[in-house]
Amino acid sequence: MKRLHLHVNVPDLDKSIAFYATLFGAQPSVVKDDYAKWMLDDPRVNFAISTRAASTGAAGLDHVGVQVDSAAELAELAGRLKAAGAETFDQEATTCCYARSDKSWVSDPAGLRWETFFTFGEATTYGESPEEAQAKLAPAAVAAPVAATSSCCG
Repeated sequence: MKRLHLHVNVPDLDKSIAFYATLFGAQPSVVKDDYAKWMLDDPRVNFAISTRAASTGAAGLDHVGVQVDSAAELAELAGRLKAAGAETFDQEATTCCYARSDKSWVSDPAGLRWETFFTFGEATTYGESPEEAQAKLAPAAVAAPVAATSSCCG
């Protein structure tokens, strides 16, 4: 079953954890020095916050996405985006948001970043953003630019 994903950049992690814990009636399932995540069933959402972009003053919505339960579901979603003519940026076995995931990134017509992903393990580090991973590729291998921010998620 798919789960909606929202990632919000916040200036103060502790205050934001307190706010969202009250809003959701639940403590986060993951808390790190710069990151927190709720895996909620009502509403069915993977909601993450981080201070990764706080130094830029870019508080607010970073990206949205769809988390899937299998590599096959990820391939289906990425295939639909590509069939519709969207250019995607794909990542395999990437470390992001203290998790190991395969991902496919795309920007909607208004420029909002969407992440489709399958998470298959935990990680001890936050990882790299899609922009950092994309920068490591040869320019000809880059399928689609991803708007510059300092966040990733999973």
